[in-house]
Amino acid sequence: MRVILRFLGFLFALATLVLLAGAAGATYLVWKYSQDLPDYSQLQNYEPPVMTRVHAADGALVAEYAKQRRLYIPIQSVPRLVIEAFLSAEDKNFYEHGGIDPTGIFRAALTAAQNYGKNVRAQGASTITQQVAKNFLLTNERSLDRKIKEALLALRIERAYSKDRILELYLNEIYLGMGAYGIAAAALVYFDKSVDELNVQEAAYLAALPKAPSNYNPFRERSRATDRRNWVIDRMVENGFVSQQEGEAAKKAPLEVTPRASGAQIFAAEYYAEEVRRQIYERYGERKLYEGGLSVRTPLDPKLQVLAKKTLTDGMVRYDEERGWRKPVTHIELVPGDDWGVKLGEVREWTDIPWRLAIVLDVSKDNARIGLQPSRTKSGQRSIEREIGLIPAEGAKWTRKPINQVLKPGDVVYVEPLGGAGGQWRLRQPPGVEGAMVVMEPTTGRVLALSGGFSYDESQFNRATQAMRQPGSSFKPIVYSAALDNGYTPSTIVIDAPFELEQQGQETWRPENYSKKYYGPQTLRFGLEQSRNVMTVRLANDVGMPIIAEYAKRFGIYDDMPPYLAMALGSGETTLMRMTGAYAMIANGGRKVTPSLIDRIQDRYGHTIYRHDERECRGCEATKWENQPEPSLIDRRPVVLDPMTAYQITSMMEGVVQRGTGTALKELGKPIAGKTGTTNDEKDAWFIGFTPEIVVGIYLGYDKPRPMGKGSTGGLLSAPIARDFMKVAIADRPAIPFRVPAGIKLVRIDRKSGQRTSAGDGNAILEAFKPGTAPPDGYSVAGYAGTDGSNPEPVTPVARSGTGGLY
Repeated sequence: MRVILRFLGFLFALATLVLLAGAAGATYLVWKYSQDLPDYSQLQNYEPPVMTRVHAADGALVAEYAKQRRLYIPIQSVPRLVIEAFLSAEDKNFYEHGGIDPTGIFRAALTAAQNYGKNVRAQGASTITQQVAKNFLLTNERSLDRKIKEALLALRIERAYSKDRILELYLNEIYLGMGAYGIAAAALVYFDKSVDELNVQEAAYLAALPKAPSNYNPFRERSRATDRRNWVIDRMVENGFVSQQEGEAAKKAPLEVTPRASGAQIFAAEYYAEEVRRQIYERYGERKLYEGGLSVRTPLDPKLQVLAKKTLTDGMVRYDEERGWRKPVTHIELVPGDDWGVKLGEVREWTDIPWRLAIVLDVSKDNARIGLQPSRTKSGQRSIEREIGLIPAEGAKWTRKPINQVLKPGDVVYVEPLGGAGGQWRLRQPPGVEGAMVVMEPTTGRVLALSGGFSYDESQFNRATQAMRQPGSSFKPIVYSAALDNGYTPSTIVIDAPFELEQQGQETWRPENYSKKYYGPQTLRFGLEQSRNVMTVRLANDVGMPIIAEYAKRFGIYDDMPPYLAMALGSGETTLMRMTGAYAMIANGGRKVTPSLIDRIQDRYGHTIYRHDERECRGCEATKWENQPEPSLIDRRPVVLDPMTAYQITSMMEGVVQRGTGTALKELGKPIAGKTGTTNDEKDAWFIGFTPEIVVGIYLGYDKPRPMGKGSTGGLLSAPIARDFMKVAIADRPAIPFRVPAGIKLVRIDRKSGQRTSAGDGNAILEAFKPGTAPPDGYSVAGYAGTDGSNPEPVTPVARSGTGGLY
């Protein structure tokens, strides 16, 4: 008995020594690996890269920008269903263990022993806390050292942070494939839903992804993805998170994925979205743009944007088709027996235009049989279905040639459905001419719509903001504004007669009117309405080009305009955005307007870091009504033009629409002011017009400037586009007249002579005059020596001049 007791004592002592040695060894290992553990306290202030989101004025998503598509969502906003799905898939004992799950480790070890020698990958036993430690603080190295450090960090993290905080970090950090980081972004990327809209099968599929997203791709590995999703659903049923009936129904549901586009989300807003992206990049830098989680609110009106895109496209196509057929997109050799759909599917299509690519299969004198480019499936692959159509003679009538002289088998062309005829298509061609449109709010400069060209897919060059073009006669209102601000009136007489300017070392400059005719003494109003070049040159010479250059700078058209006389005809280069902003200032009563595509920017915490509207709202901070004065807006923006001058020039530009070069808009029957512009040799065609509520700027021209053809003026090309846009945009708005500022005196005058007249005069109009500038009984002629229409006064050269503008 004593021997047994001694033996037991020996075993106990040995066990104690072994235990002490093991404890010492474990203590040493913990000490050793703790020496260079990362600082887990950084998790407290963790700011993951979060995507920047751009929204339209109505809250619709315009675009998202990110290197890692992530939306950070607090744990309180994560639906219980989503949490239960991830716990079932990754760590069902998460809320019970202290960072390491002994049960899971034992189960993994047992599985490893059973699979020993079978070349089967070992089952993981990492808890969610261990995954947080690995993802945030360690590398993906597969080694014993990393696993020990991971376990030690997990224990420390559990002591430092709550379970909910750990789970929040995990659900927002994990990569779930297709560029999505975190559950909020993944819900959008895979299902185009917010997390609170996910059903059982969708939540289970997302929970199936963390192990290996590429292995469960819903398109390439659909069967494996479905099996893994169903496994997660079974675990949810097993854990009591969903009922047996719910689980079976979810497993029977097909795996339906709706990928979310990564570019512009609103059709036709590609140029707008890219300009916003570029401005954010310039303002805050690349990291803030792609990782800062900014929330950007823009003034974009989706309905106006689609309308602007359509009317501009229609205008460019109308011009292009009037000049006939050019050539097909490309040509494919048709080989009998070959599948034309495969070859046609390889031809690049432009997705931002409402046309389809087609291949001509055979042609007769009356029609052409075509095959439509197969549509893409959700996975991006071309459909195996083949669709056949017909281009009748009516569908190619615009080419003004028999259809068999236009097309031949193998030609790849664009087509669109022919109205009312099933299976019949109209032949289309991308226009060679380009252009841009800007729609702006005149009181604030908020850009409501912007189209920078025919197709963003074809060219990302934004012609509204990046193209430097000559504005031609659309610059003339600036010249006339400077004159009206410096002692002239709308009825001041200017001679319309030949003008010469001698230039040192160059040919004498002789500007001409577009009509090649001269009309003698005429009022300023007539000169602007009819866009007389020589009158404008004489007026500019009389006012002085340095003054006009100063006004051009005030209006933001040029930063430093050379004081050459030809610049009065718009021979300098500027952008459509700048010109539209200048007209907005006139519409705004002469007060400074800064064009803006961004209303407000908030950081990831909701703090406003930029706001376009800088007006002060006094009284807006009141929390309740206590008989205080109503809130008022204090506008400290500078005045660039006398409000009375702004009204005078507006009234004169109303005349442009009623009687001048912009009569295409007269049919709208509402107060509209505007000005056409056409540069030398008809290389650019402009129209910028406005109502009290909206400003529309348009130009057409080839990217590499060249003549567009005789008669391609702003009045014939661009003004009709503005008309088509405004016909819809302001259809439901009341006909609001332009506001007459205090002090303006309206006098009935003869619009041709500028003299007072009676109401019975067929040429009578109400002209706007500043105090003390009522029409005189006689008149003097600016830039003219006499009153009999002869002997123009000598003109002193003021500077070298370049090319001039026409109307």
